[in-house]
Amino acid sequence: MDFGINGKTAIICGASKGLGRACAAALAEEGVKVTLVARTADAVEKAAQEIGRATGTETVAVAADVTTDAGRAAVLAACPEPDILVNNAGGPPPGDWRSFEREDWHKATDANMLSAILLIRDVLPAMQRRKFGRIVNITSAMVKMPHEFLSLSTAARMGLTGFVSGIVPSLAKDGITINSLLPERFDTDRLTSNISKLAERNGISIEEQRAKQEAASPTGRFGRPEEFGATCAFLCSVPAGYISGQNILLDGGSYPGVF
Repeated sequence: MDFGINGKTAIICGASKGLGRACAAALAEEGVKVTLVARTADAVEKAAQEIGRATGTETVAVAADVTTDAGRAAVLAACPEPDILVNNAGGPPPGDWRSFEREDWHKATDANMLSAILLIRDVLPAMQRRKFGRIVNITSAMVKMPHEFLSLSTAARMGLTGFVSGIVPSLAKDGITINSLLPERFDTDRLTSNISKLAERNGISIEEQRAKQEAASPTGRFGRPEEFGATCAFLCSVPAGYISGQNILLDGGSYPGVF
């Protein structure tokens, strides 16, 4: 399938590793000029170089914290009018919600809700002028299956989900789509960290906790980042232009509901 996005430009946040990097790689394979964003300069520069060499596509690395005005300005200076925006931020720490203070909730909403909303606001005018835009928000399966251990993440990401739902209809005639990808148990550093915390909480080894979580999936395994990246690239394609306002769950068939 020709995705029709060769030569277009994209900003991918949280792109130095994990699911963000997988999205950047998948878009670069389609000929998209990708701007990778992450807070750690060495890591994001290395990721950009490796993806550029592997795909032969132009890549740019920006070390910035998109929760700040200066960070978002730096990203938009590197890629002022992107055709594609992928919002992504590492989730806040898991734990007992009773132990979180006001500052913890502020940090979670800054990273996982407000930074995405502000970037969407900033990139929309050019997308509307060109009559084309693709925005993908990487949220979490917890949007559909909330868990108290991940309450910080769930609350912030559900706030972003509700916001997006409200603006999607007004952008449809401009050829702009906004969708969210809801990952569960993909084999990333974030998952490894959560497994470690759960193992400690449950009094078992990390290996036992990992095996337990793999067995809980109908597939008997964790998702692969490249599978996630491919889904993101399709949502950013021209053929996906009639898909908008959706929350697409990537969980290997774990979700027990219908909607």
